Amino acid sequence: MKISTLLAGVALAAGISTGAHALELKFGHVGEPGSLFQASAEAFASCSNAALGDKAEVVVFGSSQLGNDKELLQKLKLGQVDFALPSSIMSSVDDTFGVFEMPYIIKDRDHMTRVWAEMEPTFQAAAQKNGYRIIGLMENGFRHITNNVRPINKPEDLAGIKLRTPKGAWRVKMFQLYGANPTPMAFSEVFTALQTGVIDGQENPYAQIASAKFQEVQKYLSITGHVYTPGYVLVSDKHFGNLPEDVQAALLQCGEESRAKVYEIAAQFETDLLKVIKDAGVEVNEADKDAFIAASKPIYDEFAATVEGGPVLVEKISGLAAGS
Repeated sequence: MKISTLLAGVALAAGISTGAHALELKFGHVGEPGSLFQASAEAFASCSNAALGDKAEVVVFGSSQLGNDKELLQKLKLGQVDFALPSSIMSSVDDTFGVFEMPYIIKDRDHMTRVWAEMEPTFQAAAQKNGYRIIGLMENGFRHITNNVRPINKPEDLAGIKLRTPKGAWRVKMFQLYGANPTPMAFSEVFTALQTGVIDGQENPYAQIASAKFQEVQKYLSITGHVYTPGYVLVSDKHFGNLPEDVQAALLQCGEESRAKVYEIAAQFETDLLKVIKDAGVEVNEADKDAFIAASKPIYDEFAATVEGGPVLVEKISGLAAGS
């Protein structure tokens, strides 16, 4: 099935309305049309709206319409937004989520599924300690590097490159370690910054690269797969707890059920969207992942030394990889 057909079906189902609704529940995210964030939010909304009938309606606002990731986290607390879909920024909410910032720690989706099945209570506790609750696990995907200076084969090729990163401390540390000049920036600002030369490059999954049209303003794509970033359907623990119990139950069920659809779309993106990027004239190379893994040891050491329970988190997640 073509990715456009998958997305159209999800969007159509999410848009079905049964008339007047008792509640409008706003779902804000930063993804552009055609992004995996959009597909994730729409899959959740589709399932939820079918289950809720006229009790409530989940309405999706993408493209940072309701704010960037940091603003959406604040708006959840204030009750101005009901759902957000943060990814890397969760490492700034609680250090526990920083474990997913460790390079190459997650091997594939099956590995992530085992991690979540075994360790969800750990991450849920970290979210709730900060006033949030995770009601669904989605994904942002495996991240790769684009830039306008040179192909990136080994970490030393990043020397001096001004690279946009999300606003998470560990991603900044990682690219400093590799020799780049990391620049945290809101996703909505990246295209213009690339176009005007304020930054040389950025790192994101194919779905974010293609949907934001970074291929129009980048010369090189280096397939590094340096980090796999989960996405989280996030709510305010307090405000979610105030919803009627049957509404909560339906939303929790859909948070769980939507993941399979999102993973299906994500897997198809990895072939379809790589072709989109190549067809735009971007030069693509496979990076030397072993070289990046070897260069990453110091950031693991720092995580273990500075984050409470860090060594245990790394050991548990690594131990759930296939063949471990």
